[in-house]
Amino acid sequence: MNSINTNLSAMVALQNLNAINAQLAATQNRISTGLRVASAKDDPAAWSIAQNERSQVSSLDAVKESLSRTSSTIDVAMTAGETVSELLTQLRDKALAASDTSLDSTARAALNSDFVALRNQITQTVRLADFNGINLLDGSRASVAALADASGANHMTVAAHNMSLGGSIITLSAGASFASATAASNLLSSLDASIRNVSSALSSFGTSSKALSTHSDFVGKLQDTLTGAIGDLVDADMARESANLQALQVKQQLAIQVLSIANQSSSYLLKLFQ
Repeated sequence: MNSINTNLSAMVALQNLNAINAQLAATQNRISTGLRVASAKDDPAAWSIAQNERSQVSSLDAVKESLSRTSSTIDVAMTAGETVSELLTQLRDKALAASDTSLDSTARAALNSDFVALRNQITQTVRLADFNGINLLDGSRASVAALADASGANHMTVAAHNMSLGGSIITLSAGASFASATAASNLLSSLDASIRNVSSALSSFGTSSKALSTHSDFVGKLQDTLTGAIGDLVDADMARESANLQALQVKQQLAIQVLSIANQSSSYLLKLFQ
């Protein structure tokens, strides 16, 4: 039926044009954002999975920061521990020299003065082995723990080693000195044990530092893998979208032409009344 009130051809053409415009808008949005799934309405399941994985990747940044802080704390402790080890070696040299019975009292007193200065330097070094308020050498804490994963439930624990004078590692007392060859000789065994203990503690720190570094590298690789997996879920194929854009632009122009023709069909009815 020829009707001026209802133009079915124009209605169908308009529906097709609206559908093409919607597809074109979606394609342009994918091109501008680079994402196939930019919001939950695009693909609810993929978007939900991607958001969960993005949260995981973001949380791993905190893990890496925690590992880095703990590693720095260990580095400070190792630097101070190495200094302590060198000081102990110098103390042993002084004590060994003072154990020589051929020395006169003046020379031995000079050696003792150096010995006391070096001994006090150990206390100063241990006190300054602090990073971010954490000291692994002064006995203020038994260990320090770094985050191991994004859940916060697992940690990498590093044991502290008390290098204070008179402790379990450095058995040399805080007031150690000598006034005679015998007293100096008696200090040698304590100094030898202290040097061995400090070396063992430094070895432990080194092992922990290497473990933290290895785990930090793994966390970085895990982040890269998760980021790649997220991309596979939500990233747009730009080559495909470019081809699709051109095709939709052509369809849009053709749909406009069809709608224009359909709208003109009613005007032909005027000729019936001429």
